[in-house]
Amino acid sequence: MQSRTCDSGPAGTVCAGRFSIELASAAAGARRRAVRDADRQIDTAHLLHTLLEADPEARRSLEEGGAGAVVRLLGYLVQRTIGYGLRWSGTAEDSGALPAFPVGRSPDWSPAAAAAMEGALARACARGAERAEGVDLLAALARDRGCRAAEVLRRAGVDTDLLVARLDATAHEPTAVMSERGDSPVAN
Repeated sequence: MQSRTCDSGPAGTVCAGRFSIELASAAAGARRRAVRDADRQIDTAHLLHTLLEADPEARRSLEEGGAGAVVRLLGYLVQRTIGYGLRWSGTAEDSGALPAFPVGRSPDWSPAAAAAMEGALARACARGAERAEGVDLLAALARDRGCRAAEVLRRAGVDTDLLVARLDATAHEPTAVMSERGDSPVAN
């Protein structure tokens, strides 16, 4: 059963009920990763890293663009704490997607991460879904060419424009999900 707990984040309070279980797990994991790494903000690289860990559909979408993409991405993201991301250390991520949050209004989410989460919700709404899925977040991350996640995607050899086009082409296709009892797939 999905948790109804809320996390302070983009646009005030983000309730898990607006996100799939995988996406809510990725958002919570990104927060834990940022705290563990002593980062000032939860940025899009944190979101991408935990999304790849939490969402099999997002991983599958990346592998459609070429075998080994997920392994290369995870390699770059793991290196972040041992050198790759040192140039990001102590800096705020701002791709220009949203204005910086004023003090007291979710200072822990970077503007680009907040925009990505809002973009995932908007994409889900546009396809008529009740909840945003991991692929909605993946599309939002790839769309923002100036965010850290898109930089990592490109460095790992992922064509972000092609990824977005592929995700957009499949946005309205039904996906198989497990029934609430967990015993058989049902169309979503």
